[in-house]
Amino acid sequence: MALQPAAGVRDLNPGEVEQNRSICAQLSAVYRCWGYQQLTPPSVERSDTLEAGGAINEREIVRLVSGEPLGLRPELTAPIARAACTRLASQPRPLRLWSEGTIFRSWFGEGGAQRIQEQLQSGVELLGEPSAAAEAELLRLLLAAVGSLGLDQRHRPRLLLGHHGLLSLLLERLPEQVRPAARTALSGLDALSLASLPLGEEQRLWLQELSRLRGAPAQVLETLAVWLGQHPLLTSLAATLELVMPAAARHGVSLQLDPTFQPHFSLYDGLVLKLVCQGSDAPVAIASGGRYDALVGRFCPPEARQANLACGVGFGFDIEAIRELAGQGEWPAQASNRHLVSFSEQAGLAAALDALETLHAAGLVAELHGQPLVDRAAAEALASQRGCGAVEFLA
Repeated sequence: MALQPAAGVRDLNPGEVEQNRSICAQLSAVYRCWGYQQLTPPSVERSDTLEAGGAINEREIVRLVSGEPLGLRPELTAPIARAACTRLASQPRPLRLWSEGTIFRSWFGEGGAQRIQEQLQSGVELLGEPSAAAEAELLRLLLAAVGSLGLDQRHRPRLLLGHHGLLSLLLERLPEQVRPAARTALSGLDALSLASLPLGEEQRLWLQELSRLRGAPAQVLETLAVWLGQHPLLTSLAATLELVMPAAARHGVSLQLDPTFQPHFSLYDGLVLKLVCQGSDAPVAIASGGRYDALVGRFCPPEARQANLACGVGFGFDIEAIRELAGQGEWPAQASNRHLVSFSEQAGLAAALDALETLHAAGLVAELHGQPLVDRAAAEALASQRGCGAVEFLA
């Protein structure tokens, strides 16, 4: 019998579970304040939904042995977009939805062995709003959620922003046949691949300059305006950032505009984002997302596309990363309102059970010690060991 969990996954102790629950509750309280309603998509979906039109590599999907091609969801956006365009198709737009749950991803380690990763995620999706107001709302909601988490300046929260369309616009300066390779090299920070592209010296130098262009939004936008002129996309992006900057300053989050930033999955075709904090050893990404109109268009009927309602923006928080960033999850969890109910004689068990339920009726957390104890001192020592802050000892 195997005594260890499968490679890539692990057991969570009660303290970690409780901290995960607390973080999710903090985030969902913010989502609800902004008018978002909870939706829970299934963990199992058809493979064509999970692959999102080729945006997600099939090797990252945990496949199930079944009579039809099924797998476990590697993220929540595609299943929610499917549900919004089918079961919720008659609901008025925009749809504001939030969800939390486990996602599953597959990768292959050394020697070709498959590993599976579980990750608890919480996030929102805003569907059916094509205007830039959707991006502004999403970013302000993200910052409000960050503010609820209690992160401080030692975590140095930084919101990275990019735009899929902006990078496409910039790459129009290159020959069409090298654009896909240039995009991959830029987003992967791959200087060697950039240097090997079949380009003239002037184009190569410009591409290197582009690879280094990131930082304060105003400065980056100024450089982009020199390259692109007063393009409508730059105007719209500048207006969105103007709406976001006061909230970012209020919550202690720095903004960084990076035209070459692209997230791991190729779901997005507009604004993209990643929230990064400083961990004990290295930066930690705790949230990511963006606009994914083409994905929604895959699931929507033609009339929705014609009405310009095939659109969506969203983000997801990595709950495990947030918990570990904050150094939480110690076990056993300490709770000053937790009571230990104990007794001195075996005949006292019935009275102890009654006392236990009386405490529960008062809304208090209480647990029973089912064996007699010598005296109250023994009960208090046990309570300390169990993480209980109060003792009910029936002599």
